[in-house]
Amino acid sequence: MARRDITGAVDFPYLEAFAAGDTGVIDEVLGLFQEQAQLWSPLLDSESEGWRDAAHTVKGAARGIGAHALAEACERAEAQGPHALPDVHAALDAALFDIAAYRHEAALRSLRG
Repeated sequence: MARRDITGAVDFPYLEAFAAGDTGVIDEVLGLFQEQAQLWSPLLDSESEGWRDAAHTVKGAARGIGAHALAEACERAEAQGPHALPDVHAALDAALFDIAAYRHEAALRSLRG
């Protein structure tokens, strides 16, 4: 997995500009997003009482890292109801895949010096 595997689910140039190119900050933010996604995912279920709050939280975090499609899927779910949650899960999975590819590429670059 490397940069060539990135699908575009996350706008990394946006995140890099927002973080002023600070690779440490970028890695920390992406790591936190990955960790939080493990908490959000079970809440993004129509059986969960707090699914709408979870979708709102994910929307904000997604906008912060440049995961625009995920933010839009969350916004649709908030407006349309829980039947739109499968799109949120798909967009979250795509964003997490891109984050993993990006972080993997960054790790490889750091090993090369």
